[in-house]
This record gives sequence, C-alpha cells and structure tokens, in this order.
Amino acid sequence: MSTAFLPALLAYLSYVGSGALLLALFTVLYCRVTPLDEMQLIRQHNQAAALSFGGALIGFSLTLASSAWHLNTVEKFLLWGALAMLVQIVVHVLLSRWVRDLQQALQDNNTAMGLLAGSVQLAVGVLNAGSLS
Repeated sequence: MSTAFLPALLAYLSYVGSGALLLALFTVLYCRVTPLDEMQLIRQHNQAAALSFGGALIGFSLTLASSAWHLNTVEKFLLWGALAMLVQIVVHVLLSRWVRDLQQALQDNNTAMGLLAGSVQLAVGVLNAGSLS
C-alpha cells in the first residue's frame, strides 16, 4: 500500500460522506417544501410522484458529482452543494406555480406531469453541474 493511499481514501470518504449528508438534507427539505407527501405517494405505487421526485434527486446528485469533480476542497463542495440545493428547490416552487395543477396531477398519478416535473428538475441539475466546470 503506497503512502498516497491513505490521504486519497480520506478525501474520498470526506466527499462521499458530505455528499450523502447533502443528499439526505436535500431529500428532507424537498419533501417539506412540496405540499405533497411524495414518499407516501410512492409507497402507494404512484409513478408520477416517483418520476418527479426521482428527477429532483438525480438532478441534485449530478451537481454534487460535478462539484466533487471540479472543486478542490470539501468546504467549496459543501458551499456549492448548498447553492445547488437552493436552486433545485426554487425550481420546484416556480414549476409548481407555472404548472398550476401540478400537485393535483401528481396526486392523480398523471405520469406525463410527473415526467415533465422530473425532466425539468433533471435539466436544471445538468445545467447546475455544467456551470461548475
């Protein structure tokens, strides 16, 4: 085992651990900001809610991945992760206002609306991730 292994392992663990905490925080905040209980709907096999929520999770995760790749300190990673979290949540709030019946459509398991919401969240995540490079 080389002497460079331990610092690399510690850096990896700090990014993975920080990223997991940011993802968990995003999940909690996202679920609190949205008027729906996405997890309850998903447990009831609501595909629209799963598509919407999944797009938000993947979009946010892409930004975390880009931050880990392009930034050279965990502090900057955490800062940009927090900013990306804010952007993703604001986008959901704006989308909910733009598509007035979005929440009801998701409750009604309208998969087209779920796909739209998830795709918008994913697109914003890709834009966020690309903006960091």
